[in-house]
Amino acid sequence: MCLAMPMKIKTINGPSAECDAGGLTQNIRIDFIQDAKPGDYVMVHAGFAIEKMSEKEALENLELLEEIKNAL
Repeated sequence: MCLAMPMKIKTINGPSAECDAGGLTQNIRIDFIQDAKPGDYVMVHAGFAIEKMSEKEALENLELLEEIKNAL
């Protein structure tokens, strides 16, 4: 099973961005996202941002992932 993770863009350097989610920092590619900027939330799969999302959507997704983690 593959899982995409919502992450918040911290910095951008060309086609790459440093993102954060739940204390995890990861460098990702943002080639598929137009007008990406620090502070944006993106859905990340296999090291690539695949879509922008609202802060509300991202926080809801992160909360659900946390609930799943705590249920295990």
